[in-house]
Amino acid sequence: MRYSKELLKGSTPLLVLSVLQRGDQYGYRIIRELEEASEKAFQMTEGTLYPILHALEEEGLLESYWRVFDGRNRKYYHITRKGLRAFADKKAEWESFSGSVAKVLNYA
Repeated sequence: MRYSKELLKGSTPLLVLSVLQRGDQYGYRIIRELEEASEKAFQMTEGTLYPILHALEEEGLLESYWRVFDGRNRKYYHITRKGLRAFADKKAEWESFSGSVAKVLNYA
């Protein structure tokens, strides 16, 4: 199922942090991991991802560094301690919110 942009807008930083809390990645690989983990429900473009990465980096939740891989320079992103705490907080908030939405939707 494809989700509306409005629905995804607030959750994309959480999704990106989720990928990076499992290990450092570069942009294209983050996009592919989101796609694979969601069974293609989340198909993000680079134009959507990079502003999110830059904003998370400005907040101190991520750090970036360059690495040569297969003869190519790639910019990798690493989640910071502050980012791990933010991920845990955002994940708990999302779980509470989605549970409350489910309660309302299933209210008889």
